[in-house]
Parts: sequence; structure tokens; C-alpha cells
Amino acid sequence: MIKATNYLSFAGVLALCILTGNVASQNLSGQPVAPVEDSSVGKVIDDSVVTTRVKALLISDEAVKSLLINITTYKGNVMLSGFAENQAQVDRMILATQGVPGVKKVTDKLSIKEGTQTIGNKVDDSVITVSIKSALLGDPEVRSLDVSVSTRKGEVQLSGFLDNALQLNRAIELANGVKGVSKLINHMVIKE
Repeated sequence: MIKATNYLSFAGVLALCILTGNVASQNLSGQPVAPVEDSSVGKVIDDSVVTTRVKALLISDEAVKSLLINITTYKGNVMLSGFAENQAQVDRMILATQGVPGVKKVTDKLSIKEGTQTIGNKVDDSVITVSIKSALLGDPEVRSLDVSVSTRKGEVQLSGFLDNALQLNRAIELANGVKGVSKLINHMVIKE
């Protein structure tokens, strides 16, 4: 009988191999297997691994780890969005992201925070973000998991990669309909 800890150990080793790129490319007989080029599932997994690597790198960086940055990857194009304290942080995040294995391009959609934020602003911003995410989730035209939402002092950023203009326009319409949104910045991109 295999204990649960063995499953957890196996899962941990597998995750580590995937994140570090040390996954053997061979079949069960030990024969090399050529990588599949046009596998949509493979591309999604590759993009997820890149996103995870970038998140891990930025979280480990003392200068930027406390920032709420959205990281979205599509075909190796990493989009960074959200709010940074200053341009030096933006430059640092972009440079660090460019060095991550699997990153083909970095798209900077970061904004510099303006003014100070009060506790009341933070609470209001959280309510706005949750309201927008709920609206996106409840809408049949928009896949909410493809849209990242960041809010600061009523200013909302929508970012991510969407399938078509209908989804993009609907996401903007839904976000604009949420009470408390003072400004909407669209950083969403239609997939190529």
C-alpha cells in the first residue's frame, strides 16, 4: 500500500521537473520522443510553466514581491500588468522576465501608482475587482479566466489574451457597468 506522502512526494518532484524544464522526453521503453509542435494542450502547459516561472521569480525579488502584478502568457508572450511604485520596478520586472526560459517576448502593460492609497480605497478597489470578476464569470460570451483585473483608486486595468473582438468588447462593457469604476484601461489583446 502506497502512503499519501509518497503521492505528495511524487507530485512535488513532478512539479519541480516541469518548472525547471527537466522532464525526460522519452516513452515508457526509454526511446526518445520528438516533441509535438502543434499541440494546443502542450502550448497551454508551456505557457502555464512560463507564467509560473515568472511569478516565482518576481515573488522572490524583494523589490517587487509585494506588488500585485498580473502575469499572463500566450505562445511565450508574457504580459505584465498591474500597478508598480516606480519606473525602476517596472524596468526590473521586465528585465527579469526576459531572462526566464520559454519567454519569447515581454509586453509591458504596467502603470505607475499615483498618490497614496488609503485603507478605504483598498477596500473599495477590492469590491470593484470582485464585482468585475463576478460579472465576467457570469457572462456566457466572456471566459473570465482569460481576463485579469487590477484596480487602484477606482482605476481598473483589464489585461489578458482573448479569442476575439466580441469577447474583448463585452469585457469592457461589463467592467464599465460596475459601480465605482472611475477609469478603465484596456490592455487586453486578441490572440493571433
